[in-house]
Amino acid sequence: MFRLFILVLPLALLGCGAETVATTAIVAAEKKQEIEQGRQLKERVQQQLDAAALVEQQRLQTLEAAARGN
Repeated sequence: MFRLFILVLPLALLGCGAETVATTAIVAAEKKQEIEQGRQLKERVQQQLDAAALVEQQRLQTLEAAARGN
């Protein structure tokens, strides 16, 4: 009986480790996806900021041209 216990104990411990590894892999995949979504959001916001800056620059050029014309 004791020998059976000695043989089963490592298998039980390995099972717990496998579950931990699987859980860690799932969490890592979710974090990777969150990071990718954050990167995409950052790119979209940067594009919007660049577009707004371009519009503002064009507006200022139009105002400067109008001021020179007067």
